[in-house]
Amino acid sequence: MAKHWADFQYEIYLNGMTGAVPRLPTDLTRLEELTERRLGPGPVGYVAGSAGDGSTARANRDALARHRIVPRMLRDVSARDLSVEVLGRPLPAPLALAPVGVLSIVHPDAECAAARAAAAQGVPYVLSSASSTPLEEVAAAMGDAERWFQLYWAKDREVTRSFLGRAKASGFSVLVVTLDTPLLAWRPRDLDQAYLPFLHGVGTANYFSDPAFRTGLAKPPHEDPNAAVMHFVSMFADPGKTWPDLAFLRENWDGPIVLKGVLHPDDARLAADAGVDGVVVSNHGGRQVAGAVAAADALPGVAGAVGDRLTVLFDSGVRTGDDVFRALALGADAVLLGRPYVYGLALDGQAGVEHVIRCLLAEFDLTLALSGHATPATPGPGDLVAAGS
Repeated sequence: MAKHWADFQYEIYLNGMTGAVPRLPTDLTRLEELTERRLGPGPVGYVAGSAGDGSTARANRDALARHRIVPRMLRDVSARDLSVEVLGRPLPAPLALAPVGVLSIVHPDAECAAARAAAAQGVPYVLSSASSTPLEEVAAAMGDAERWFQLYWAKDREVTRSFLGRAKASGFSVLVVTLDTPLLAWRPRDLDQAYLPFLHGVGTANYFSDPAFRTGLAKPPHEDPNAAVMHFVSMFADPGKTWPDLAFLRENWDGPIVLKGVLHPDDARLAADAGVDGVVVSNHGGRQVAGAVAAADALPGVAGAVGDRLTVLFDSGVRTGDDVFRALALGADAVLLGRPYVYGLALDGQAGVEHVIRCLLAEFDLTLALSGHATPATPGPGDLVAAGS
């Protein structure tokens, strides 16, 4: 029988018989405020901050909230199964942890703690190129668990080729290529603190440990960290990349390739024509273009354009189980969860990340059932109505 994620609520209530209550809130929207109190202004601003005045991040939440769920009655939801197949991989639920870099700024166990939490709950962990921990160490922390690698596509082809080889050798099965960050956006919370971890050699572990990267240095990074940082800055992003360049990735990666940051149906069609396997409808959580379209508003158009050709994933604004339901009903095959698990990590390490995963999926399981659905495959646009209509 399939696991009922909703049983987590009974575990909580039963623990309460001994006077125990959860260490963190079960309303995941409260975690950001707690993290703001716990961390310094630099780290918390880096995680919680957005481009410009934050309008895109707010729009992401508002767009999801505008879609109200219409529950249906007297449907048999006694036996539910949240498992799905995504990119040929069986998953226990339509969820993965999104790539978030530089996690050592929120907790000393950094990416390894988040990866172990994902492995313990069976959901994929997407490791950022900009991690604080070399990808080999993160892979070792996960054992045989499902892991994907997010690529910031460097100007240096040999460094990119080396990253792909290392990721494949370390058991990362899916390549997630972020397209929306050819330049860093104007982010006032970071600018006001003059806070960019990379300039201090934080979030550069994959680069500083990479043999192709190190061939471009006169001395090893630990002997001349400033030179290593400047070499990193010179290659980190490439605003000159265009669609034909995708052929290089396909030549050097033999697994599924997913393009992250797609918001326009025509870009989704170009992705399909280029032979990739999926897209992530995402505006980088509002961190790149102030005033951009909300990801949830872009999702139906992208899903309608390529949903029969590509796997369609979604991120940007997901905070709750009902958000997951909305994303699936709007056309996503699965969602990536970002900031909430980082807040869980900041507040309680690996246990905090596991708490976030279990809360989100318990709420999703219950929302699904109480709306009349037994699997993630059945919600559709007919299960939503625009607020006020």
